[in-house]
Amino acid sequence: MVLVVLLACTVGSMDISLKQIVGIIGSHAGLPVSGGLFSSSQDSVVWAVRLPRVLLGVIIGSSLAVAGAAMQGLFRNPLADPGLLGISAGGSMGVILAIVFGSAMFTSLPLSLRQASIPICSILGSLGATLLVYKLSRVRGRTHANTMLLTGIAVNGFASSIVGTGMYMASNEQLREYSFWYLGSLGKANWSNVTLCLVFITPMMWLLILQARALNAFLLGEAEAWHLGVNVQTVKRVIVCVTAAMVGFGVAYCGIISFLGLMVPHLIRMLIGPDHRWLMWGSALLGAIILVLGDLAARTLVAPSELPIGVITAFLGAPFFFFLLIARKRNIR
Repeated sequence: MVLVVLLACTVGSMDISLKQIVGIIGSHAGLPVSGGLFSSSQDSVVWAVRLPRVLLGVIIGSSLAVAGAAMQGLFRNPLADPGLLGISAGGSMGVILAIVFGSAMFTSLPLSLRQASIPICSILGSLGATLLVYKLSRVRGRTHANTMLLTGIAVNGFASSIVGTGMYMASNEQLREYSFWYLGSLGKANWSNVTLCLVFITPMMWLLILQARALNAFLLGEAEAWHLGVNVQTVKRVIVCVTAAMVGFGVAYCGIISFLGLMVPHLIRMLIGPDHRWLMWGSALLGAIILVLGDLAARTLVAPSELPIGVITAFLGAPFFFFLLIARKRNIR
């Protein structure tokens, strides 16, 4: 991951060597390192543009992959991902409402709050959709995984209809803004966004990693996990709510990045097995690597233009689905 981060910082429209990268980071961090000589423009490119973008990719990629691993372990479903419970669809609904109606609703607010309206609406939409799924799937004080999945499909459909209505009512400029956000991008990364994501997402990701032993017990079934001493309902609430808040926060700053939470846990299982004590950490590292490499490809393949990063991850994820289907078909035979 360190090598990928350094590679992403050096490659771009302006050639900057690894020694210069070390010197720039060391000068801003106040570290006594001896790097290569660099110009003020190189310093601005690395410190203000590339490094925040790469670090945001590390945080978001890790969180999406850990959330996917937690969802797959909770539901014992290899096709589960954070979008299954309406988390991503709820965030999209909040964003389209903020873009289309925000100019009329938030004019009286201070500038800082108007700029934060899209992230706030995305987080509220994700949490609202997840809480609705959780409430509708409760029967006699208990939630069942299959009921949550079915309810999540219904909430996804409802949120998608709201998004479609908002897109129909949007102007050309608003529609372009939403489309760029919907396909995913790290282009708006800055040190403020990195700091906020680090402060809010990292503790939530750590909380999910702490559920590794409980998720191992869930692989045997909910009843067996309960007999092993796992508080099944509490673990469900923690995983669902933390995942919704974490993914909603990440979606607010970089849009919807598909397939990452689905693909990465599968790759780690193939490499090191299904033990969540290692699976969660491996997913965090590989998720960061894939997202940073995907962002590097997005901003260099068609330079000076930039591809949406969601297109890159979908391009990687769809063949991976085919690979899973072919492998399963061979196993059945």
